Amino acid sequence: MKNILSFFKSMLSEAEGVISSKRVIGFLGFLVLAVTMILNSFTDISVAPSSDLVSAVEFITIGALFGTSLDKIMGKNK
Repeated sequence: MKNILSFFKSMLSEAEGVISSKRVIGFLGFLVLAVTMILNSFTDISVAPSSDLVSAVEFITIGALFGTSLDKIMGKNK
């Protein structure tokens, strides 16, 4: 259990060991989209969330993960 927690902490942390809010938001958005996709495969279409809501979570997730990647590529100005 300790190894799993340290894995997630290192996955969500920057090089300095500080947890990145962009990575956390991106990871949580991915989890929400994955769970929504799995649940929608077992339920009727009338129970599904609106496509606008799913698209909004998708764009937030993509933006958060793209922002993290862009920070790594371009470097931060300190």
